[in-house]
This record gives sequence, structure tokens and C-alpha cells, in this order.
Amino acid sequence: MQENVITSLTNSRVKRLVLLQQKSAERLREGVFVVEGVRELERCSDAGLEITEVYYCPAIYPQVPAVECGALYEVTQPVYEKIAYRGGTEGVMGIVKTRHLSLDDLQLGEAPLVVVLESVEKPGNLGAVLRSADAAGVDAVIVCDPLTDLYNPNLVRSSTGAIFSVPCVACTSEECIAFLKQRGIAILTAQLQDSELYYDTDMKRATAIVMGTEATGLTNVWREAADAHIRIPMLGIVDSLNVSVSAAILMYEAVKQRQ
Repeated sequence: MQENVITSLTNSRVKRLVLLQQKSAERLREGVFVVEGVRELERCSDAGLEITEVYYCPAIYPQVPAVECGALYEVTQPVYEKIAYRGGTEGVMGIVKTRHLSLDDLQLGEAPLVVVLESVEKPGNLGAVLRSADAAGVDAVIVCDPLTDLYNPNLVRSSTGAIFSVPCVACTSEECIAFLKQRGIAILTAQLQDSELYYDTDMKRATAIVMGTEATGLTNVWREAADAHIRIPMLGIVDSLNVSVSAAILMYEAVKQRQ
């Protein structure tokens, strides 16, 4: 593993890192993404993803990162502050090759628990859902008609690396519905209208919990495909929770029933 020192803010690698952090199209074009944080990089490595480059700042992270990679670069603090996506990271980041999963790649058990998110827009929300999904032992998260890419830096960071531990697939709603129906997985859509309380619904069977956006909810294609409509009781003046909070409540109801 070769180690180099980068001191210039105009270094070509610095410019590339900034571009990869900011531009989804560039991540897609190169087939790589950026991971910030020692814990996240370790979880990335544990999941078998290939880390091609690691950058670390001794002023922030004194020791050499113990992560297997193709090339190691030491950077000064001004350089790291330029390439960091946001403050508060640990002085370590890496470039990782993207791994795309399809629905056919999912290996589901006899009674899987799947979370489906339709048209999720905020990467932080998706990251938080993945974090809860990992904790609840969810078999897969399927993102339908996504409005953010699965390797957005905010998503990776907010998931605390769960994007690497939970199988996550992006596809269309129609593809997902066909996949779930073919495998006999019950579709439970979270919605206020024409619904029953979530804890009165059987989640011990093969189950897909389907969530829409906070602003508009689910589209009709999901409402019509559903085997049951479920809701979380709202006892105050607000009529919706953050999607990551709602998803966590429903996931843990399934955990409760299955235990």
C-alpha cells in the first residue's frame, strides 16, 4: 500500500473528492462513492466492498487508519477541511467502489421482513431508516422511484454504515410490487385513510412495510396493491411523523410480534 502526502488545495485528487461528494452524476459515472468516518469505513470493509483510496489527517486522526485499501494519502488539516462533506467527521475518508444490488440478488428467508420506501427524497431520512432496519434485523430495504442516490454522503453518514449491512435495492414501484406478489409477501401500506391500527395487523408472516413521503404519502399504485392498510394513531394536532420515525415504530412492531 503506497502512502503519499497531499498539502495543496488545488491537488487533482482534492478536486476529485469534492466533486464526488457533491455530484451524484459523477459518482455514477465513476462507479464509486465517498465514505467519511472510521466506523463507516470499517463497516464498509466488513461488508466486502473494495476501498480503493483512504485519506486521513494526522492533526485530527493521529494514527494510520487500520483499513485495507489500494492507496493511502496523508492530508493536511486545510486540505481535509476542504474535502470533508460536513464538519465533525473523524479526519478519515475513503473512496469505495459501488456495489449495485437488484431484486434478484436479494436472499430472503421463509417469512422475511422488508421495508419499502416510495420516492424518498431526503438522504438523511433514508439513512435513518437503514439504521433502524439494521437494528430490527430487517431482511432488505427497497427504494422505489428514488429521488436520491443510495450513496449520497449524507445517507452513508446518517445510516452509520448500515447501508453496507442491510441489502438495499433501488427499482420502480411496479417492479417491486411484482416481486413482492410473486413471493407471497404481504404488502402493508402506511396510510391514514381506510386503515387499521398497525398493532392489530399480523406481521409474523412474510411482510413488506411500505412508506411514502411525509408530504404526499403513497401513490395509488401502492394503495391498490396493498393487502392491508395500516396507520399509527395520531393523538395530537399533527397528522404525520417523520418517515424514519414511522418506519422504526412499524419495524419494531414486527419484531415484537415475531418474538
